[in-house]
Amino acid sequence: MSTPKIKVLIVEDDHLIAKRYQMILSKDEQMECVGRASSGYEGTMLAAINKPDIILMDIELEDKQAGLRATSEILNYMPEVKIVMLTVCETDDTVFRAFELGATNYLLKNMPADAILEAVKDAYYDRPSLHANIAGKITREFKRIKTTEDSLLHNFYILTQLTPTELEVLELLMKDYTRQEICKLRQVEVSTLKSQINSILKKFNKSSVQEIVPVLRELHIPQILAQRKGKL
Repeated sequence: MSTPKIKVLIVEDDHLIAKRYQMILSKDEQMECVGRASSGYEGTMLAAINKPDIILMDIELEDKQAGLRATSEILNYMPEVKIVMLTVCETDDTVFRAFELGATNYLLKNMPADAILEAVKDAYYDRPSLHANIAGKITREFKRIKTTEDSLLHNFYILTQLTPTELEVLELLMKDYTRQEICKLRQVEVSTLKSQINSILKKFNKSSVQEIVPVLRELHIPQILAQRKGKL
């Protein structure tokens, strides 16, 4: 029994480049080109009709985001398809966006034939094959996003543990009110405010207000709290 061929769809608006990919694929007996498309819309249609295993997807087709839109659309309905993005240049934003949408790999258009074939096979067999430079970008970006999200969730959880009084005191501190000004606004003694601030610090597991306020500002907590108040 013969091994089924890897079905590949090419989505590329440059006729010469698309033809080159088709010739490269035709020289490998494990692969079969099941179609060529020159726009994101056409690529989406051919993907639904031909059900490829792998799609070589140009990012910039009828416009600069067409390939990304087509990728999102295809993977929404056909999550099993592996998409290898193609581009003439690699920018951090584009690389991250492609992988965020679910792309399997990312290749520059001038890559040699063996690199293209290897990328297709790696995608088909679920083998990790990210170029070291690109892998580094993705790893760094996801680490940054995860750290921010973890910090945001962590700090939101702590905010839910604050009493209404402590939350009001914290909001005033984030607005750069001095302790004397807060005492006057809230009509409380300095000792009372000190006790409230100590309780806030204990819940955040910090030793000073200066360790809390900059982090909350970076996470846009003051704006989020203001929006929440506006909706109440």
